[in-house]
Amino acid sequence: MSTQAKGPTEVASAGWRFKVGLGIIALTLLIWLLVPLAAAANAPASIVAAVTGGIFIANKLLLLLAIAIMGKAGFGELKRTTFGYVSALAPSATVGPIRYRIGLVMFCLPLLSAILEPYVDTIWPGLRPASWILELVCDAMLIASFFVLGGNFWDKFRALFVRTATVNDTGDTQSPA
Repeated sequence: MSTQAKGPTEVASAGWRFKVGLGIIALTLLIWLLVPLAAAANAPASIVAAVTGGIFIANKLLLLLAIAIMGKAGFGELKRTTFGYVSALAPSATVGPIRYRIGLVMFCLPLLSAILEPYVDTIWPGLRPASWILELVCDAMLIASFFVLGGNFWDKFRALFVRTATVNDTGDTQSPA
């Protein structure tokens, strides 16, 4: 079995393929600007809808083309670069008991509000303010709770949907004997 070093043409090839792939991905984002431009040009609604549908399909095809041009190595580099920035935002694995309780309140309060909202409107129509700001705050609180609860919360949440998952509690609470 022989190992060969990559020649300069392969490295240069990977470089231009990566750049072309990034260009195509950028094009998939920029092409959406045609929708507001068509609306601003007073195009009929059917034309705007057709442009939107065409762009939706074209985006899928362009993304497949970008992945094919970039190849496995280029797409892997794109993922490493992108997730390198995002990994700094990842929540810590374990959190203290107070932070966990605060996170649970932040997680449950918006869900409880969303569940009870239709019933409150039916029973007492004027009670709830018709403000989208309150809805936005609840959504932001729900998203922030994922970071407050920490990484282990995701394992617990995922276990709800895995039939074979079992409880493996290594906490300092002891069961009564």
